[in-house]
This record gives sequence, structure tokens and C-alpha cells, in this order.
Amino acid sequence: MANTSESHQPPASSSGSQKRKWYNDTVRNGSRKHGDKRDKGRDLGRKSYHRQDVDKRQRNELDQEKRRKLDTSQRKESILPKPFSEEEIAAEERRPKHKVAVMIGYAGSGYKGMQINWSEKTIEGDLFHAFVKAGAISKANANDPKKSSLVRCARTDKGVHAAGNVISLKLIIEDGDVVKKINTHLPAQIRVWGIERTIGSFSCYQACDSRWYEYLIPTHSLLPPHPSSFLARELEKTADEVGDREGYEERQIDVANFWQSVDETDIKPILESLDNEIRPQVTEALYKSDEHFSVDAEHEDIKRVASPSPTSEPADRTEHETPQIDTSGIMNKHTARAPDKGDIPHSMVEPGFAETLDARGEDPNAENPKSEMGTTDSTDSDIRVQTNSESKSNPALMSAIKRLRNAYLDAKRRYRVSPSRIARLQTALNAYEGTHNFYNYTIQKTGRDPSAKRHIKSFKVSPQPILKRLRGNEYDQAKPEKGEEEAEAEETEWLSLKVHGQSFMMHQIRKMVGMAVLAVRCGADAVPLIQQSYHWNTKFSIPKAPGLGLLLERPVFESYNQKVEDKFKERTKVGFEQYEKEISEFKDREIYGRVFGEEQRNAVFHSFWGHIDRYREPYFLYVTSKGWEATKGAKYGSAEKAGGEKVADLVQSDDEEIETEGAEGEGREG
Repeated sequence: MANTSESHQPPASSSGSQKRKWYNDTVRNGSRKHGDKRDKGRDLGRKSYHRQDVDKRQRNELDQEKRRKLDTSQRKESILPKPFSEEEIAAEERRPKHKVAVMIGYAGSGYKGMQINWSEKTIEGDLFHAFVKAGAISKANANDPKKSSLVRCARTDKGVHAAGNVISLKLIIEDGDVVKKINTHLPAQIRVWGIERTIGSFSCYQACDSRWYEYLIPTHSLLPPHPSSFLARELEKTADEVGDREGYEERQIDVANFWQSVDETDIKPILESLDNEIRPQVTEALYKSDEHFSVDAEHEDIKRVASPSPTSEPADRTEHETPQIDTSGIMNKHTARAPDKGDIPHSMVEPGFAETLDARGEDPNAENPKSEMGTTDSTDSDIRVQTNSESKSNPALMSAIKRLRNAYLDAKRRYRVSPSRIARLQTALNAYEGTHNFYNYTIQKTGRDPSAKRHIKSFKVSPQPILKRLRGNEYDQAKPEKGEEEAEAEETEWLSLKVHGQSFMMHQIRKMVGMAVLAVRCGADAVPLIQQSYHWNTKFSIPKAPGLGLLLERPVFESYNQKVEDKFKERTKVGFEQYEKEISEFKDREIYGRVFGEEQRNAVFHSFWGHIDRYREPYFLYVTSKGWEATKGAKYGSAEKAGGEKVADLVQSDDEEIETEGAEGEGREG
């Protein structure tokens, strides 16, 4: 015992360095002796130490073997190329492969994102098949992308487009027509722009310095909430309470009479033309609300809750006492289910209503319609809007609802944004520039998480809006044979927002757009509001703008290109400058056409902002004149939702995408 006790005491006459060595050898490392095999890393330099790491290839192969041993009874068939036979592999001529950067563009509609997935349809999955068929990947390596060292620069989410993206891997590129051959095996919505040979250590993910994203949004998203909506009433009420009515009206001066004009010139004539038996029902539905919405801002889920009476506000009740119907997704073709009541809900005909008819004015209950984003399945059918029994049995009532719905949609699409409103949006976007804590703009990160700090180089809105109209099945800028004024009345006006940043977290870009647009449309003072959202201990529930308008413009490789210019002159820089013409034509044909067409058919942005306007909880009331103080009634993580879900869980959850460091691209947004 004495010897043991003495071993735990430092030498009496030892120096400071000797005492530290004694501490490391005895106390800190326990029974380990200095120089022991288990502690040999302490005597190695940084490079030597990292060379002692386990073989990553071997580790990956072991992980793959474990996955193969899992129960395959519930697995889908792999989308990867089927392995070639040993005879086919042996008969193939061996050719050298080189590390390359492949510049690509794609429209993400119908795909489960960019990154290859053995059981889902992805962009990389189709690319890998095309590489194998074109002979750019040998038969021996055709069954596993890791054998070719495949890495992507930006891992875009489901449905997100990219005019320019990069993947790096080892390819056989001896054939001068390899790009052309690869493209022949790809669908029209995926293109390979070019292939550049790189240095052996090149990784497009690690070499990327920054990324450009574009977000397209119709200008009618900047219109204020309809006066009958919950949010509009709160905006006026709080402005009066804090004495800011004059300031609020000044910030909304350019759109002050929009809804009044629409109700007078578009809605009133329709109501006056209705049969006397129908008019009272439609009028009551139009100006009285018998239900309210609950919007999951982060997950885009809509909860519809029946109110006690058509004219009263919901009574105080616990969340467990409130029956709710989860409609699971604003982005679906049909966005909510109407309650089984005799009266037509107000929301069916007034801006932001849950769709009784689809955007083409057709009854969605006839059949499961198909969307360009994919075929409507049983899940989609479950969340489609169901008209109530009375409206189904009354064609005149259905027709009146259709006319009112189309009248509101047409009025919003005729809206032309003023330069002052674009300037207010630009002022809001300027508040994002620089390095800030964006934890409120993503999920699963706290205000103290260092990785939530991101640097935004610029965020600009195009000063000149884009006018687009549907011509056949495509959008283009050409004028029809009609008069110019009549032609422009059929066009929807859009704004292009371009953001340049080093990297982006999951949902970050869509939430940045959501916050800026919400502030402008509600007449809020956007800059101090956005600045407050960076505070580590201030919780904001920020709506995630529809993914429909998001596309990756291009990644930037400034540091790598400078390195090539200085040291590796035999290699070519990685960039998209030489493909600008092809990319521009592709964007107009495959990306913009899909975005504009989807909005024309399904009124995605119209539905999204309408649901936000009708959310009868305080989470979004930071845009009122009271600012963030108005959200103090929101109980993050304490109030229970029906089914036992907490508000925090609803606000934070997302079941479509998985976040890693980087982009809405590589991590996910960028």
C-alpha cells in the first residue's frame, strides 16, 4: 500500500516539466506507461499520427458488409447497375482512369435529391448509370460508386434544381466524345456540361469556396394579407395598441388599396350575379370564418381546426381537446381537407383558402391527378381537399366557388410590384450579409452551436421583375398575337433573388427568404427584426418558403483555380464560364419552365402565404408593430399538440431531408 501511495506522489525535487511528465504518465493515463503501444500517438508528429489511422476503405467495406447482412425482405430493388459477371469483367480491356471534375446541371423534379441512394431515384444514380453505359466507368467498378471516389459539391434536396453543380470522381476519359456519349444515356432534365481533369487530391466538396443560389418568387407574395385574415387583423390591432398606425400605413402605402379594389371590381360583380338562393351561402362563406389553421412553419404541415361557431373566435381549450386533421404539406397539389359541415368554409373562396378546386378550376375528387413533380399516390389522395356534401350536390354552388377562387388568383397574378417594394425587400436581404448566427434559420441547432455561424457574401434581388406567361405547356417571354396590355395581364410577375455564401445549412436559404418576404408583406421594420433573430437566446419560428423556387446557380472554386494557375499549369480550371450559353438555354427550358408551370397549375406560393396568414397562434406575430414581444404567448416545447406531439417537435421536425454540414446543397441548402 505504501508503495502504491508513493507512486501517486510526484518526486519531491522535480521541476515543473518533470511534474507534468509524471502527471501524464501516472495520473492522466492511469496504468499506461509513456511509450506504451496504446499511447504511442503522443510521441508522433501530426502527419505521422494521422498515418496510423485505420484504413478508411477497409472500414467502408466492413460497413457495407454489415448493411448487406440486414434483413432484405422489406428493401426495394437496388437502382445501381447490376454487377457484371467475372467473365465480362475479365474480357474488358483495362484502361487508365483519372481524377476529374464533372460539371452538370439538372432539374430536380421527380428525383429524391442529388446524392446517390441505392433504393431511390436520384440525380447521381442516373449519372452513375450513364457513366457505366458510356464506358467512363469500368465494369469492375460498376457496382459501387465508392470505387470511383464519387464526391458531390452540393447535395441538393428533393425537387431542388441546379443550373451548375460539380461532382468529382475517377473516370476513363480517353474518348474525346465521352461527354456526348454520357448525355445520350441521360434524360433531357440532366446534362453534363463538361469534364475537366484535376489534380489527384481534388475533392469538389473540400475545394469549393462558396456557392451561388437563386430563388424565384412571384411578386404577389409581397402583397399584404387579406383584411379578413387573422394576421391582417393582428397587424392593424397591434399598430393601434402601440401607436404605430400611421407608420404601419406608411410602410404599406403602395399596396394600401389593393384588396379593396379587388373586392369591388372582381368579387362584388360575381356575388351580384349569383342566384338569390346561393348568394347568402357564398356571402357568409366569404366574410365569416368557421375554422382556423395551425401551420407547422418548419415542416410545412397544415392543421385545420374547427371553431365553435362561424362568427366567434375559438374558445380557450387545451391542445388535446382540439380535434385536428393533418394535411401534411403545403407543397402538395391539394393542400387541406374541409370539415364535414353544411356551410362552405370561408377559406375555400377567400385568398389563402384551402383548395376546394385545383389551380385549373377542376374538381380534384374525380380522379387522382398527375403532377409534374410526380404521380399522385394514395398519401396524396388522403390529403386532397374534399368538398362537403352540400357543395358536391349543388353544381351552381360549386361553380360560384370556382369563379371566386379564380377571381382572387387572377387578381394576384395581375399584380405588378412597385420599385419601392422591391427596395424594401432589398433592404431586408442586406441584413443577412456578413457573418451571423443563423440557428433560427435551420433545425436541430441551438443558439450556442458554433456551426450555426455562416457568412453571407451578398443577397440581391433583381431590380427588374420577370414576366412569364403559360404558352401551351411552356413558359416563354414571347408576346402572343393579342395586344400588349392584354398579353401582360395574362402573365405572372416574378423576382429573382440571388444569394452568395460560403455554405448554407438545411433550410437556411428558404427560411431567409421566408423571413424577409414575411416582413415586407406585413409592413414590418425588417432590419432590426432580422438582426434580433441572430441573438442566441431569442427564439423565432420562421416559415420555410416553398422549395419550388430554389435552384443552385453554381459553386465557386477560386482557391483551387489559383493553385492550378500557380503550380499545375497542365490542368484546367474548374468553372462554368465556357458553358454559359448552354446553361442559359437549359435553365429556360428545363428549370424555369417547371417552376413557372408548377405555380400556374397548383398556386403553391398563393396557398403557402394564405395558410401563414390564417395561423391563429402568436408564433409569426413578430412581424406586427409589437415585434418579438408579440410572440411571448408561444409555448415552445411546453404546449402539447393532439397526439402527444410538442410544439417544439412540430416546429423542429422534417421527415424529407437529412442535414449535414454545408449546403442545401451539400449540407443541405448550399
